[in-house]
Amino acid sequence: MDHVHLMTVFVAVGEDESFAGAARRLDLSPAAITRAIACLEGRLGVKLLLRTTRSVRLTEAGRRYLDDAKNILASIVEANEAAAGINASPRGNLSVTASVLFGKAFVMPCIVHFLREYPEVEVSAMFLDRTVNLMDEGIDVAVRIGNLPDSSLKALRVGQVRRVLCASPDYLRKHGIPQHPADLLRHTIIAATSVSRRAEWKFGAAEEPTLVRTTPRLTVTSNDAAVEAAVAGVGICRLLSYMVSDELHNGSLKIVLEEYEETPWPIHVVHRESRLGSTKVRNFIDLLVHRLRAHQHLN
Repeated sequence: MDHVHLMTVFVAVGEDESFAGAARRLDLSPAAITRAIACLEGRLGVKLLLRTTRSVRLTEAGRRYLDDAKNILASIVEANEAAAGINASPRGNLSVTASVLFGKAFVMPCIVHFLREYPEVEVSAMFLDRTVNLMDEGIDVAVRIGNLPDSSLKALRVGQVRRVLCASPDYLRKHGIPQHPADLLRHTIIAATSVSRRAEWKFGAAEEPTLVRTTPRLTVTSNDAAVEAAVAGVGICRLLSYMVSDELHNGSLKIVLEEYEETPWPIHVVHRESRLGSTKVRNFIDLLVHRLRAHQHLN
């Protein structure tokens, strides 16, 4: 049997953890799926799947081979598209991820523009306040805030954001404006756990930071909830500058302790390395990078 066909069958079985599910997905008979897996394991000389009457599980070798096979099949698709000239007109599914508020404010307008520009493209957007593994979850493009670990991903720096402390004018009138990070011990603190899970806040340069161990009176699990609480006058919150750009502009929030802020955090657009790279990915990255670099709140 053709090795690409065998890989395709194995990926379907491995992802569904089901011979029957793979058969439905590929429109093949269960017997054909069984023969293909047996043929592949025979060629490789290794057991890829553990099958019982109730379940199908990947072996350790099977898990590694599944990742490799998915990458190989994706490269074949890209190569075929390039050779056939399909890349001249972007089409197919594009997957994008970013944090929730950043995705809504900055990435979503780019996606809307891209969909209007290329009617044959479909976009899957994952806006989550956690780091999504591009390889494991099959994501094409991501926006990352903060210093990047070494990886095989390609990265383009598009801007930076500050970590700011802010409160409503009404709160500051009633409780005073802190002049030093230590003054925060006498103030009501709002903590957003998706930004910082530690009660210890750092200020100033990374080489010689000032540390303040805060005791939040209000802890929330979403950044927008922290913004709402701060606007309502509950206390002082610490968030990334883009999260409160509208509130700072309309005056419902004011920045405090600006001179003690940490070094700004970089923003990168990252994507998986590929020798070919489809046009839909390249075109979307070009659009996203151009718009983010031009945005006044990210510089």
